[in-house]
Parts: sequence; structure tokens; C-alpha cells
Amino acid sequence: MDGATLPGAPDGNGDDPRIVCHVDMDCFYASCERLREPALAGEPVVVGMGYEPGEGHGAVATASYEAREYGVESAQPISQALDRLPRMGDAPDDPEVDPGDAGYYRPVDMEFYRAVAASVKEILHDCADVVREVSIDEAYLDVTDRTSWAVVDGDGGGPNVSREPGRGTHPDGTTTDVDDRRTLAEGYARHVKDRIAREVGVPASVGVAPNMSTAKIASDHDKPDGLVVVRPDEVREFLAPLPVEAIHGVGPVSARELADMGVETAGDLATADPAALRERFGKRGPALGRRARGEDDREVEPTGRPKSLNRESAFQSATDGADAKREKVRALAADVADRARSRGALYRTIGIKVVRPPFDVNTRERSLPGPVDEPDLVEEVALDLLTEFDDDEVRKLGVRVSKLSFAGGDQSSLDGWERDGEGRAGSDAASRPGLERAGGGGGTRTGEGVTLRDFEGGATGDPDPTSEQGADDDADRDGQASLGDFE
Repeated sequence: MDGATLPGAPDGNGDDPRIVCHVDMDCFYASCERLREPALAGEPVVVGMGYEPGEGHGAVATASYEAREYGVESAQPISQALDRLPRMGDAPDDPEVDPGDAGYYRPVDMEFYRAVAASVKEILHDCADVVREVSIDEAYLDVTDRTSWAVVDGDGGGPNVSREPGRGTHPDGTTTDVDDRRTLAEGYARHVKDRIAREVGVPASVGVAPNMSTAKIASDHDKPDGLVVVRPDEVREFLAPLPVEAIHGVGPVSARELADMGVETAGDLATADPAALRERFGKRGPALGRRARGEDDREVEPTGRPKSLNRESAFQSATDGADAKREKVRALAADVADRARSRGALYRTIGIKVVRPPFDVNTRERSLPGPVDEPDLVEEVALDLLTEFDDDEVRKLGVRVSKLSFAGGDQSSLDGWERDGEGRAGSDAASRPGLERAGGGGGTRTGEGVTLRDFEGGATGDPDPTSEQGADDDADRDGQASLGDFE
């Protein structure tokens, strides 16, 4: 690179440009529902409240892409959603409901969604040294120290990979030659996507770019299940043809005002007079122009140390073999304890996760008297908790340590950590269910007594220096209901 600073690259002493991944879970709540009800794959799915007969007003939390084809959108009144996409459950009793044009409605189950999100975020923290969790279904990763922008010969990375601008066709209809080289960063992002799909079972779209704002736009560019990589020298060209609404911080109101100024694309915004932008939008104006040029020197700032560490592993096929289950738990416990020790983490809670076919999730945990670093105890407690499921067929197992502390010298002694009459490790805090059984057992849902303010999501953790917290700052482009949508 001859020491040159490429567009979108951070400043500083000829260093290589930063590598940022923006991971955005596709229609996350709907994907979670499909996880425990595989028969919903490919069907219109709406997650929300107020759709049962006799219920009051409600709203859509998220809608699958299939449901969106019928005009169902997040934050939409549930009555409008039902007009556009009737419930499949009403079809047998209502001759006017065509099953071919009906959808599946499910109540919000935040406890289940948080459990799935926790598994995803464990992978993200394992794949990056710096992770900024923006919401339940969105995060930025700085993977600069894990990979590079170096290119290798290849076939472009596979059918779901796009490296703009070389994909061929742009949003404005123009075309460019396809570059068949791929970057190492692209391969690493694919690794992150594949781990989420393989270990958790939900789809994610990933954008890779030299800065946060471009990575966010890239992740939204080829949904669902997309992977878009924007190299440092392609940032300006990638952004230019996009509609101005694609720029982080530009919502519907700002877009209309920009259109009045003759600014309709990111390229228009990039070349707009900074003075005119400032006069119209205050200090946000010139900052939006810089964003449109791909200039964003923000660092990915972590939202804090992890609250838990876990490892999960699936069997090739479901098994009820006690020896196989215990062997896997031993390996997972050793791995988790090693990860905790390598990070200087002490833990006060040890737990397991047991997934029975198709996705009946059960968690159990025990609390310790104080924070410890005891690998043998992790194995002992995990195996003891597993005995409840000795006769069950299992497709996946996990071991978790939580209530982490990172202060040195705080390890507690095991005095008071007593055995029960059968010699098993225990404490006054009996093992308790974490997540109630999902699927056949019916997980605890929050459809009753919950308000829309209880939903999580949105960009509450996403720093935006362009924002004056106007009402139209950066809408959630994947349609996941965000807190801001309801306030």
C-alpha cells in the first residue's frame, strides 16, 4: 500500500486499515421461532402481541421476509397485519381465509430470544477481541488482529458472498467487472457466519468494511443471510449509488429534506456543500457528508467484559447414550474452564444446556459460595446436573460459567461448598431451571402482561456522532422492532 491512506481507513502512521464486521441477525425473533419449530421454515411468520381473539391492541415485533411480502412490517398495528396476512390458525373455522395466503403468528418470548442471543454472542466474543453489542441481535466486531485485507486467488467466496463494487450490478443499474480475488477478511467473516449457523442455527448477515458505518450498510446490502465485503479502496465507489437513506443517521424526515436540496444518493450527499448541510441540519449535516464519503474513524468500543462463557457442541444425530453425553460434557467443561482461566475470569455459577429434538431447550445451573477458578469443579457440577437428562435423547449439549469477575486475588475458598448425603456437589441454592422447556414443553412467554417497551433491539448501543437524537435517526433496516419504534 506504500503507506498511503485508503478511503475509509483510520488515520495513523501508515497502519493497515481497520477491519470491522457488523453482524446483524436476520428477523431474529422469527428465526428463533423457526429454531424450535422447524416446520415454520419458509413460511410467513409474525411475532407480536394482540392477535388472539378478545385481546386488546398489539403490534408486530418482527415479521419474516415471507410475511413482509404481504405488507406486514415491524411496529405495525397487529390489526393491520391480520388484515394483510390472516392467521393460519383461523383457516379451519373461517372459509374466507385461504391457507395459501395465511401466516403463523407467535407471541413474544423474550426469555427464549435472550437465550439464543447469548449463544450467538458467545461466538462473537470468541471470534473477536473487541465486540460492541448494540442490541439483542446486532453487534460490531473489530477483527483487525485476527485477519487482514490481503487478497488471495479464489472464486469470490461462494454464492452468498458479495464484494462490492465488483459484484457486477449496482443499485442504480450500472455494472462493473467482477474481481475474482477474495480477501482473508472475507474468509474470516464467513467463518463467523458459519459458526453461528452451525452452532446456534439462526441466520446472520455480515458486513465487512474498514469502518463501522460502512460495515453496517454492507450487512444490510444483501439480506437475508448475506455477506458483503467492502475493501478499503472500494468504500467511496460502493456507497455512491446507494439511496441516501442507506447512510447511518439519515431517516425518512432527513431524506425528504435532503431531496428538497437535490440530494438523493450517497454520492450526492458526499459532494454536497458542507455549509449548506450545516445550515439545514446543524452539526449533523457535515458529519453526514463525511459518512457518505466513507469517512468514519470511530473505534469499536466494547460494551464491557462478557458476563458468561460457554461452549456448546451438537451430536451428528440425537443420542440417548449416557456415556456419549457424559464424555461430551467433560470435554466442554474442560474447554470452558480453560477459556475462563486464559481470560483471568472467576465464576460463581456453573450450568449446562441440554437441547432435545427438535429444539427443546433446557438449562440448569448451580451457584457457588463465591467466585472460583476450579476446572475440576466445573466438570463435577456439570456432570451432576446432567443426571436429570440421563434417559433423554439429546441433540446438543453445552456447559456455561457465569457471574464472572475479573479482579485478581478474589478467588473464594471452597469452605462451605458441601456435598449432600449422596456425595454430590451442592449448595444452599438448589439447581433451578434457567429457560423453561421450549417447544413441546411450552417456554414461558411474555405475551400476557408485557408492553412494547419490554422489547429489546434497536440501536441503543450504537454510537452515532452525527445524531442530535432526532426522531428519524437510523431506522432498524432489518425490520426488528426496536425500543425506539414504540416510544
